Amino acid sequence: MAKFGKKYQEAAKLIERQKQYDPAEAIALAQKTSTVKFDATVEAAVKLGVDPKYPDQQVRGAVVLPHGTGKTKRVLVFAKGDKAREAETSGADFVGAEDLVDKIKGGWSDFDVAVATPDMMGLVGRLGKILGPKGLMPNPKVGTVTLDVARAIGEIKAGKIEYRTDKAGNIHAPIGKVSFEQGKLEENFATLIETLIKVKPSGAKGQYIRKIALSTTMGPGVLVNILKASQIRKE
Repeated sequence: MAKFGKKYQEAAKLIERQKQYDPAEAIALAQKTSTVKFDATVEAAVKLGVDPKYPDQQVRGAVVLPHGTGKTKRVLVFAKGDKAREAETSGADFVGAEDLVDKIKGGWSDFDVAVATPDMMGLVGRLGKILGPKGLMPNPKVGTVTLDVARAIGEIKAGKIEYRTDKAGNIHAPIGKVSFEQGKLEENFATLIETLIKVKPSGAKGQYIRKIALSTTMGPGVLVNILKASQIRKE
């Protein structure tokens, strides 16, 4: 059995383990029970009724949170010519082509998101074994393979996050920081849940959203009422 520290145990006492809280109450509890001294990330964990091993049940995409995540992401763009200049003027942290490929092959990975223009994917494909396992490979499904690099950079800087089911059908996504106003966390959370409902795969059978929990970095989990979360925009 896992052993938790004194701060964690004290925080956990404030939460009824089996109770499913209304979203607003769950968010307030997650903020209140943060156990670390730094500004912890608030994360949503959503269990979906899908089997990702089947192509028609995979859930993957990206969404721009209205209030961002509280973290400024470092954006790398693979592009040449006019598109490289567009990336530079749009706020990309790193822009290049063969030079960046060589640098990454040498072990460098000091960036959070990689964007590429379609014509660069033949070159970027050489990095598949390096970027793939780290979740950094540009992908058209999440808008990181595009000719509109200015828009891609703007959305990422504004708080765009990627979501993807793991092997067990769970999605883990940040919705902000403990220091955020509660209302901003509520709006970010609502945007995430709303998006997941919209992208429900055709192959999903039975109950789609099966469990939702909120937690902070190294903090205890708080269960969220699924029905209330699904209707949060209607209230």
